[in-house]
Amino acid sequence: MLAPHPFYQDRGTPIAVHMLLKVLSDRGDEIDLLTYHEGRDMQYPGVCIHRIRSLPLIHNIRPGFSWKKILCDGLLFLKSIKLASQKRYALVHAVEESVFIALMLKWFFKIPYVYDVDSSLPQQLVERYRVLTLCSFILNFFEKIVVKNALAVAVVCEALSASIQKDHPQKVIVLQDMPLLKEKISPDSCLLKEEFKASGPILMYVGNLEFYQGIDLLLESFALVLKETRDVDLVVVGGEDADILKYRKVALHLHIQEKVHFLGPKPVECLGDYLAQADILVSPRLKGRNTPMKLYSYLASGKPTLATDLETHTQVLDREIAELASPSLDAFSKGMLRLIRDSSLREQLGVAGKSRVDEKYSYKAFQKKLNDLYGELEAKFQS
Repeated sequence: MLAPHPFYQDRGTPIAVHMLLKVLSDRGDEIDLLTYHEGRDMQYPGVCIHRIRSLPLIHNIRPGFSWKKILCDGLLFLKSIKLASQKRYALVHAVEESVFIALMLKWFFKIPYVYDVDSSLPQQLVERYRVLTLCSFILNFFEKIVVKNALAVAVVCEALSASIQKDHPQKVIVLQDMPLLKEKISPDSCLLKEEFKASGPILMYVGNLEFYQGIDLLLESFALVLKETRDVDLVVVGGEDADILKYRKVALHLHIQEKVHFLGPKPVECLGDYLAQADILVSPRLKGRNTPMKLYSYLASGKPTLATDLETHTQVLDREIAELASPSLDAFSKGMLRLIRDSSLREQLGVAGKSRVDEKYSYKAFQKKLNDLYGELEAKFQS
């Protein structure tokens, strides 16, 4: 398995890789995980973690395209060649951009691969660097090559499945994420309402603070809400130190600093403890087609969700289980106010959302889909 990111860290793709390893390990597969030098080691039966060597100044590798990732992916490629020359692998499971390494391994060593897609690479690059729009056809061409050469393509949402289909893959499977909540909430978890002296509802955002997440929209909409009522607080869980500092300054500029509380990153195992203390959960994401992993935990918490009315959310959310608003200050702030003022609506959406996620997005459903895929591939190898 090729994982081109720090592993393990408590954020989207590393969490998804953790769940893949857990299921495949339980199948009895033997796996060499090749990943970056950063991250903490995890233990799984039958799994051996191999890391690239550390380079000076290459640390704190963040999500998204960067020169640090280019250097690390180069080292990942070299180490993958070394491992493939030493062992006889049946299959490579390639996550995100490591699929190009997998393609090289297929050409050099005749090892087939599965392409694990969290988001469209051409779309990511074009959205981040608008100048690349002029050469998007080249990016799409390379994506088509890796898709057509994959034994199977595993995607996290229906939108990516539809996008991939145009490249005529051999097989596509939708492997949605799942809730990350433990079964029992800790009775000793911090009491946010007491800590922040909050007498009214608590809105909560969980996740990184990258631009595409819509944190500016969130803070500016919340500022409009505070003009209508001061009886509400916003809690932000997650983010790098530099991003937190940046958005503290935004909150200060908007004169809402006393009502916005940045908690920083928290362990995944504590996620349920924090969600349980919120009254409203928010996802103001502005870009992307893939469904945010946090949505499944939001729904599983039984709390109402407010999200932007964009494809990234509406593949999973609808108006029966969430409050959806267009990504504008007026609409998003009105969505906040509607949920703040209507406790019965909050309860209705929370119950409906939990029922939906229990039915469609459980760990057992994920496990069955992945086991079915690998069982099918295994049968193909043996035939």
